[in-house]
Amino acid sequence: MAEEIERKFLVDGDEWRALGVGDVFRQGYLSTVKERTVRIRAVGEQAWITIKGLTVGATRSEFEYPIPLADAEEMLALCEQPIIEKTRHVVDFGGLRWEVDEFRGVNRGLIVAEVELDHPDQPIELPDWIGAEVTDDPRYYNANLIAHPYSVW
Repeated sequence: MAEEIERKFLVDGDEWRALGVGDVFRQGYLSTVKERTVRIRAVGEQAWITIKGLTVGATRSEFEYPIPLADAEEMLALCEQPIIEKTRHVVDFGGLRWEVDEFRGVNRGLIVAEVELDHPDQPIELPDWIGAEVTDDPRYYNANLIAHPYSVW
């Protein structure tokens, strides 16, 4: 079974901006029930469908498959609204790949960093620009930002 182990943090400061390259992501959800999410994501000329299971701590099952961009565009129109728009910056730090998501649209102002791990207890070195950990706070799940955008908190 495919598995995702991920920790999530708020970002504090701008030092990370000089370290990573940014790509624009558009993603939508066909299902956002807590037991499973089904996400459509388009980045540049590529697209994927991803199915994720229930999150337990920092772990959940994850299955991701490439799909044609034209199909993704049609599926994004079927997704719950609003579509999540963000720029993802990839930053290598402490031997790990950090993904810093700077949200746009109704979630503008929210900046979250995620790091994927090999196991839940893996020790990590936190960059200076990392703030509070929000791994266990469902408000920061992308699927929840549709119904409860950051701009209305």
